[in-house]
Amino acid sequence: MKKLLLPIFIVLLFTAFKAPRNSVKTIRGIVTDRNDKTPLAGVTVFSYDKKISASTNKSGFYTISVPENEQTLTFEYIGYKPLTLKINGTVLNVKLENESASLKEEVIVGYDKKAMAAPGLRGAVHIRGISQSTVVMNSLPVNESSESYASINENQFRNAIKNPLSTFSIDVDAASYTNIRRFINNGGLPPADAVRIEEMVNYFDYDYPQPKGKDPINIVTEIADAPWNTMHKLVKIGLQGRKISTEKLPASNLVFLIDVSGSMAQANKLPLLVSSFKLLTEQLRSSDKVAIVVYAGNAGLVLPSTPGDQKIKIKDALDKLSAGGSTAGGQGIELAYKVASENFIKGGNNRVILATDGDFNVGASSDDDMEKLIEKKRKSGIFLTTLGYGMGNYKDSKMEVLANKGNGNYAYIDNITEARKVLVNEFGGTLFTIAKDVKLQIEFNPSRVQSYRLIGYENRMLKAKDFNDDQKDAGELGSGHTVTALYEVVPVGVTSIFSGSIDDLKYQKNDKPVISGNNKELLTVKLRYKQPDGNASKLIEQPVIDNRIPFHKTSNNFRFSAAVAEFGMLLRESDFRQNSNFDQVIRNAQKAMGNDNEGYRSEFIKLAKSAKLLAKDLLSLEDKTALNEKK
Repeated sequence: MKKLLLPIFIVLLFTAFKAPRNSVKTIRGIVTDRNDKTPLAGVTVFSYDKKISASTNKSGFYTISVPENEQTLTFEYIGYKPLTLKINGTVLNVKLENESASLKEEVIVGYDKKAMAAPGLRGAVHIRGISQSTVVMNSLPVNESSESYASINENQFRNAIKNPLSTFSIDVDAASYTNIRRFINNGGLPPADAVRIEEMVNYFDYDYPQPKGKDPINIVTEIADAPWNTMHKLVKIGLQGRKISTEKLPASNLVFLIDVSGSMAQANKLPLLVSSFKLLTEQLRSSDKVAIVVYAGNAGLVLPSTPGDQKIKIKDALDKLSAGGSTAGGQGIELAYKVASENFIKGGNNRVILATDGDFNVGASSDDDMEKLIEKKRKSGIFLTTLGYGMGNYKDSKMEVLANKGNGNYAYIDNITEARKVLVNEFGGTLFTIAKDVKLQIEFNPSRVQSYRLIGYENRMLKAKDFNDDQKDAGELGSGHTVTALYEVVPVGVTSIFSGSIDDLKYQKNDKPVISGNNKELLTVKLRYKQPDGNASKLIEQPVIDNRIPFHKTSNNFRFSAAVAEFGMLLRESDFRQNSNFDQVIRNAQKAMGNDNEGYRSEFIKLAKSAKLLAKDLLSLEDKTALNEKK
């Protein structure tokens, strides 16, 4: 018997070694119009069984990973003949032929007009399940079937003599980083306007020293050479909010405002949303209370205000949610604030937590409508947190407006790990405000600074006079939160194309400014904040001496934040990226890992490596296509 089993065992062992290991291959290419050779954005690429799909981005580029034994790929696009081609190698460029006959189409990929106008290497988005009746030849519903992002005009270099003050509101949002991560992990580069560098930088915790005095905020500064231009200086201004232990946090009156419309039916929307709120429910105490309001075509209360220790009751209500119908976002917001007001806790944390893809389409729905509604509601003393979910029809622009105008913060949840980061690890910072209407005003010393540029914060800029105006809304800082801002500075005496030159004035004197105060100071940081329930701001002021140190000797916080900012400039294809490159980003980040307990910094390095490959592949394929077209 043993003699019989031995050869059988050997055969099985040999077979196991020879069997395929579910290996995959990655195919890349560019899809163009056969006649005019223009790239086609939104072409769907299918595997043979249609279980695996991808789509082309603005440049017509696609990448798809399929099993090693896959023989063909199918390309489909509205108004063009479907085409199935044999896979031969790792590059498959495709030319589609236009057809005039009406088509039945199940997949639509669209771009917002602003996103389409953005230059550079960009990603596409999917929307599935559009009914046939909504598809009209020569009238693709671009705006209705696309993600939307507010347009960003990058901050410019400003002359320190003519514009010595730089004023802006803080921003603790981190949604842009997780959204960018989603694009890159899905095999594409993000639209330029999806890249908000300040949110990328502030995604990470920099563990600055805790405040020691009565003020709940500590200011930390550092100066070194800018890694992308060593003739320029990089100034880091960090804020650390006082961390309050969970047991000492005030009681919470929360209203979960949940979008259950038809657009939320996908697995990365409502199901992920429910799992996220279950994680949050586990953090609640008996002194806290929660109500659940849902909205689709109408809004309704599905769970009255319930003590936080009744976790089973809260989770049961979440489990019963299902998606369907249109999206009356404005109506849902009205009801949520009404419920929050009825259960208001004086001196407590009163907050509406809105979870949605932002695709409002019934009642008040435009960005302006939402802005006016939220500005009215914030006067009630109720804060707002917005959590974004999903892809395809995701309305980032609307989500950001809601958070900015609602005395709140904004996060994008792309997976359950991110939900744990935002709602568990950063529970206090996300949901408990320690200072509101926090503004920064930086005064630059023109005897040392020729010009300067704030990196990011474009949609948070304020006028100089707004700094002392307590009626002007600004950002909120949560328990334990950090905020980081970076300035690129051109020192006096350095020749720079960004500083420019102005002819002497004819009707005014051209005397150099009289410099007063400490000439060793590079700048002065001024900060204003209010208590969460206060109306009068308090001023903190801190001068910064021009003590520049070599970049490699700076703190891990400085070098890592600089790497993230440089990565953002590369993704945006910024006019100010200068000598930035992916290798430098990766190298600097690797040397500044520090104490990376949760692995967020190591994940960033992997993301930068992936983006480098995507950018390289796309440029290579574009070059090949251009060369083929010349033949």
